[in-house]
Amino acid sequence: MNVSVWWDADTAVEEMYAAHYRRLVRLAVLLVRDKETAEEIVQDSFVAMHGRWRTLRQPDKALAYLRQTVVNRARSALRHRGVQSRHMPTLQRDHPGADVDALAAECRTQVLDALRQLPDRQREVLALRYYLDLSEADIADTLGISRGAVKSHASRGVSALRHLLKDPS
Repeated sequence: MNVSVWWDADTAVEEMYAAHYRRLVRLAVLLVRDKETAEEIVQDSFVAMHGRWRTLRQPDKALAYLRQTVVNRARSALRHRGVQSRHMPTLQRDHPGADVDALAAECRTQVLDALRQLPDRQREVLALRYYLDLSEADIADTLGISRGAVKSHASRGVSALRHLLKDPS
């Protein structure tokens, strides 16, 4: 999407919201594991971009700014959730039945559980790479790390997932 320098904040946010909201929510869901929180993070990110529109040095990189904002806000939400979880008891999950839909849901749950066990940076890199299909350069820009670090985190993350998802039988 080519964001015109001449767009005002309202037009830019409207256009970008229509084009990118759903993908950004899916990214946030992968990072925070909660749809409602993810939607709030993305909406807050759009509000932040609107408020900073006139100070963006390169309006054509507004999508990268949004991605970075979503990732940073997801990190903050996870930190806050971590503090809360230290002060609240955990609840046991219900186990789904043995029908096909439940098995598919269980498989997704296992993958997401394994993904949650990865260090934050590896999880972020894998979500950006395999869920949003971003290039190494885009991931590096979004996370503020080098392309080499992206490769390293991706390799380690995939290896760890392989180990965590290995069938014990």
